[in-house]
Amino acid sequence: MIAGKDVHSIGGGTLFACLAPSIAMADVEVLAQGIVDWRKALAPSGDVTCIFRDSAFADDVTKTNLAAILEQNGVEKVRSL
Repeated sequence: MIAGKDVHSIGGGTLFACLAPSIAMADVEVLAQGIVDWRKALAPSGDVTCIFRDSAFADDVTKTNLAAILEQNGVEKVRSL
């Protein structure tokens, strides 16, 4: 649980999945930092991908901010489905 959201790590930290039904702007920094910290702890050897539910984001700004924070901290691919 990060920021009250279930986040799963697959493949030793090469894939993170958060399929929470809602992600508000207030959750973005804590959620992103939690994923970044977990990625650093796992130290995956390959590229890192993070997947979110597209309909979970409160708006496009929330989605963009979360993706930007993750990408600035080494998460190469951020996708929403």
